[in-house]
Amino acid sequence: MFAKLFAESGLSLDRLKSLLEVGASGSIVKAAAGDPVRQSQYSRQIKELEDFFRIKLIERQGKGTRLTPSGKELARISRFFMLGLSNFQRGCLAEEQTFRIGASATFIRQFLLPVLSPSKKIGASYSTEVVSHEEIERRLHDLTLDFGIVGSAAISRPLQTKVLGKWTLDLWVPKALGLGEPGAKQSFQERRLPLVLARNELAGLDVSPLAKYPAHLICDNFLEARAAMEEQELAAFIPHFLAPEKMSKSFVRVRLPKIDALTFHFHLAWNPRLLRLNPHAARRRDLLAGLLAKRLTLAN
Repeated sequence: MFAKLFAESGLSLDRLKSLLEVGASGSIVKAAAGDPVRQSQYSRQIKELEDFFRIKLIERQGKGTRLTPSGKELARISRFFMLGLSNFQRGCLAEEQTFRIGASATFIRQFLLPVLSPSKKIGASYSTEVVSHEEIERRLHDLTLDFGIVGSAAISRPLQTKVLGKWTLDLWVPKALGLGEPGAKQSFQERRLPLVLARNELAGLDVSPLAKYPAHLICDNFLEARAAMEEQELAAFIPHFLAPEKMSKSFVRVRLPKIDALTFHFHLAWNPRLLRLNPHAARRRDLLAGLLAKRLTLAN
């Protein structure tokens, strides 16, 4: 059945590992961390794989390299195979697996960290990474993330999702600006309200009034936007769950019907191939989804 695979040299786990590392880093130089000996090794091993399969696996892109379509497919197959071996090894050694979760900085701080605390007794190790929606989708396909938190269920197959909860976006304006709600609303509509926007976390949301708003300050996430707002000089759009009760003493909640009517959702996403590789992941997924959904419900 596999006679042709072993009829000639050039295929090995070490060579496939090199392909994965070069593909993940974007170039041989980055994968080798500037080490010329390792660069030479990566180049040689990938060339040996290309000779074995008689096809190009990497190609130049600007100053770096990228995997060709054939390289991506071989990397996908290799990653799936190696994850299976890794899971088998952990089982043999009775080692605990670490599940990797990608999400926005705000979601990690407000929801993931609390539910992953030791007091929850979730019985597994987890690592969290700040990852954009697009990057989460790609890495779930690549199986370099086990779970991801995304803002839409419309993601590419075979990825699957489960809704966790909903949230809204609110405009808060410091009272120190002396505008009041009517004045702040007019100032916003005239595009002259001094505003801080969390561009990275707003990027995946359909909030057309903010698309080209000339913000005074741009930051990465809603946590940073709230911190900037608390200096009393800038207004900010933040999720409703980031607005503590004390804010009513120093800030005005400004109603904007077009934005107030919008409802956003958090979804837990995963690759069903993960469950075939590691059946225990299904239990972890369900436990994680339950804890997160409960916390989001409390936040509402």
